[in-house]
Amino acid sequence: MKLLHVIPSMDPASGGPCEGIRNSNRELMNLGIEREVACMDSPSSAYLGMDDFPIYALGPVKTAWQYSKKLLPWLLENITRFDVVIVNGLWLYHGYAVRKALQQLSKQKSAERPKERLPKRVLVMAHGMLDPYFQRAQGRKLKAIRNWVYWKLIESKLVNYCDGVLFTCETELRLARHSFRPYRPKRELNIGYGIKEPPLYNTAMRDKFLEKCPNVKGVPYFLFISRIHSKKGVDLLIKAYINFVVTAEANTEIPKLVIAGPGINTPYGRELVKLADGFSNLIFFPGMLSGDSKWGAFNGCNAFILPSHQENFGIAVVEALACSKPVLISNQVNICNEVKSEGGGLVEEDTLQGTKELLQTWANMSNDEKLEMSMNARFCYERNFNIVKVSVKLFEAISC
Repeated sequence: MKLLHVIPSMDPASGGPCEGIRNSNRELMNLGIEREVACMDSPSSAYLGMDDFPIYALGPVKTAWQYSKKLLPWLLENITRFDVVIVNGLWLYHGYAVRKALQQLSKQKSAERPKERLPKRVLVMAHGMLDPYFQRAQGRKLKAIRNWVYWKLIESKLVNYCDGVLFTCETELRLARHSFRPYRPKRELNIGYGIKEPPLYNTAMRDKFLEKCPNVKGVPYFLFISRIHSKKGVDLLIKAYINFVVTAEANTEIPKLVIAGPGINTPYGRELVKLADGFSNLIFFPGMLSGDSKWGAFNGCNAFILPSHQENFGIAVVEALACSKPVLISNQVNICNEVKSEGGGLVEEDTLQGTKELLQTWANMSNDEKLEMSMNARFCYERNFNIVKVSVKLFEAISC
C-alpha cells in the first residue's frame, strides 16, 4: 500500500506532526506501507536527505497561508500513484490544494487519468487544530473570526468531504465536535499517537546536555522542553517556581529549573528571561535540545513539567514517560487522563495556583512515592504510547 502525507513542513524544528511521521515509519514499513511526503519547505532545507522515505519539498512558500505554486501541479501529477492520502493539519493551503487536485482529477475522463485511479481513501489528521481553545482563548478574537469564515468557505468542505478524520487521543476527538458547524465527518478515528523507544541512556548523552546547561551538573532539576510560547504556560511555570523557591522551608531540596526549546529570542521569550531575573542561578534557558542533548536532559531530570493551556498530545510528555520520568502537567494536555489513570504523573489546572500545586505536591512526596511514580510513568508509555501499538492502529485505519 502506498501512502502520501501532505504536510506544511517536515523541518524537525516545526514540532509534533512531522515527528509523528518519522516515529512510525519503520513500523509501517514492516506492515507493508510505502510512505512518501509532500511538504512546502524550501528545496534547500538542511534536513532533506536524512530520512529513509522520500520527501518532496515544494516551497518556498508565500504568505501566512503558506501558499506554494508548486504543490497543486505536483499533486495533479502524482496523487494517483497513492492508495491513501493523509492531510496533516488544517487552516493552510496544503489542505485546499489536496481537495482541489482531487476535484479536478475526478472530473477528468481521459484514459491517462481515469477516475478509478484516484486514492481509495483521503484522511485528515487534525493534530489538535479543531480544539475549541483556539476559538475561545483571550487574544484570539480576530483569529477566531478568521477561522470561522475559513471554515465556512473552505475547511469544512475538506473535513466533511474526506473519508475520515484521525485523532491522537479520545479527548481530542470529543473536543473537535464543539468548535465549528457544519461538522459532519464521515468517520472519527482515534488512532492514538506514540514515539519510538528512546535510545539507551549513556554518558555521551549526559555530557552533550551538560555542554548546553553546565549549571545542573550533579544536582536535581525540573525539565521543561517545548516551544517557548505563551500557549505552553511557561510564564506560569516561572512564577510558580519562584514562589516555590521563596516559600520553601529550610533544608528543603530545591531542584533547579531547565526551560529548553526554541523561541527564547521572541518577544515572549525575552519576557520570560526578564521574569526569571534574579534567579539566574536556578533557572536556565539552554535553547533547543535535540539528539543526545535532548535525551541527556530527559534522563537526568527529576520530573518533566508542562503547565500548557492547550496541548493536543505532547510528544515531549510521552518522551519523558518513556524515560521513566514522572510528568507534572496541566489538565489541558489532552493525554492527561491516560497519565492520571496510570499514576505516571500529577495533573492540575492550567493556572498559577494549579502550577504551584504541581511543584508543592511533588516536593511533599516521599522518595518511595516518587520511585513508584517513575515506574508508573514507564508503564503508561508502554500501555498507551508505544509506537508499535500505535502504528498497528494507523494501519487498520487506512486499510478499512
